[in-house]
Amino acid sequence: MDYLRSLAQWLDRPLFPWKKLVMSFSIGHFLLENYIGWRQYRVLCQTKVPKALEAEIDQKTYDKSQAYGRAKAKFGLVSGIWGQAKEMVILYFDIYPKLWSLAGVGLNYILPASWRGEITQSLLFIFAYSLAEQILSLPFSYYYTFVLEEYYGFNKQTLGLWITDMLKGQALGIAFGIPLGSAFLWIIQKTGDVFFYYIWLFMLAVQVIGVTIYPVFIVPLFNKLTPLQPGPLREKVEALAAKLKFPLSELQVIDGSKRSAHSNAYFTGLPFLKKKIVLYDTLLEKSEDREVEAVLAHELGHWSLGHVPRLLLISQVQTFYIFALFSVFIRNKSMYTDFGFTKDQPIIIGLILFNGILSPTEPVIQLLMHMLTRKYEYEADAFSKNLNYSYDLGRSLIKLQIQNLSTMDADWIYSSYHYSHPILTERLRAIDWERKKGDAPVVVAGKAGTKETDGDLDAYTKADRASGREL
Repeated sequence: MDYLRSLAQWLDRPLFPWKKLVMSFSIGHFLLENYIGWRQYRVLCQTKVPKALEAEIDQKTYDKSQAYGRAKAKFGLVSGIWGQAKEMVILYFDIYPKLWSLAGVGLNYILPASWRGEITQSLLFIFAYSLAEQILSLPFSYYYTFVLEEYYGFNKQTLGLWITDMLKGQALGIAFGIPLGSAFLWIIQKTGDVFFYYIWLFMLAVQVIGVTIYPVFIVPLFNKLTPLQPGPLREKVEALAAKLKFPLSELQVIDGSKRSAHSNAYFTGLPFLKKKIVLYDTLLEKSEDREVEAVLAHELGHWSLGHVPRLLLISQVQTFYIFALFSVFIRNKSMYTDFGFTKDQPIIIGLILFNGILSPTEPVIQLLMHMLTRKYEYEADAFSKNLNYSYDLGRSLIKLQIQNLSTMDADWIYSSYHYSHPILTERLRAIDWERKKGDAPVVVAGKAGTKETDGDLDAYTKADRASGREL
């Protein structure tokens, strides 16, 4: 504690250019992201199928995958430039203190004097800021869903469902944000310099409760979950779970096709408690039973090898470290003053500004975490392989790659920085996958992304956050 207090005093330097520092960090991060993205775009412009996939991926599918990746990369560039310009305007023109003052004025008309204070003003500030952010992002969200994803055959949403999802998200944000935000700020106000201990425990409790209620109450608001029908697949999955002593409580199918043609599978539940396995209907539609088993063997490998509790522990260490460091900046007058807060020092504003100061560490942490998760993915693949699912896992990975039009190859820097999973060729090589003699190449019946056009596939290339992989 003495070290943190000394560091806080040393960093509270009058006239220190905190705003210029944060803006410089933001621009540097933006340039780094786009340099890495440019390296990947060069890979997406290649026209030759990677040698390791020549026998599995036909030229037409590869061309569509490359076009889809370029479309997402271009969209990511445009939306990234917009986001960066928006952030610069907010910082340079002191939008935060202006919006904070407006929130204070708004409270005078909304709440009685006894209800006014930093907590209620902070909640109104966050609501107004979030609402403005969502409104400004609507054109990009609409374009991505109804132009790019629609063009490549993935979007299944109607405009009504898209709007309904957005309104549900806002309602949930308010329903959970008000009590959680209030508790968060109250704890910091009441616990003084050691607030980060209590905030860490609070965040841990929120995470545990969230993992518990999310699959039970939140998911059904957006999707329909039904039990996997009795039959050979259910019997084999239950037998696999029993063999591995996996505490399976439910085996369900989610109507992922309601919104997208992408596929996935996952399990939910706290460590050491009963678990639920959820399969996307699109996965069942496109895969053979043995291939679904292989995918689940991979997922159960994560559980059996203890990856989930390890990642939970790492996230808790990271949370504690971040809030302990935040305690150094929470009362830094020079920081607040440089961003236009000459009178008030709101906790929520301090947290936002602190995130900007901490931003140079984000790429490093992201890189290290992806190195770890990629290691875990290799281990889970090896686990599935050791259960004699190597061939079926390989076929399933290839099918998912084709169905999702996932990127077939990646620049090594981009892959290391952005991907939490190894790319397809790396995973096939790791499990020693080789198509059986006489076996036909993998075919995905009715796969997405096969919409025929008379023009170039790049005609609508304006899409996504960055050409990444779904699974």
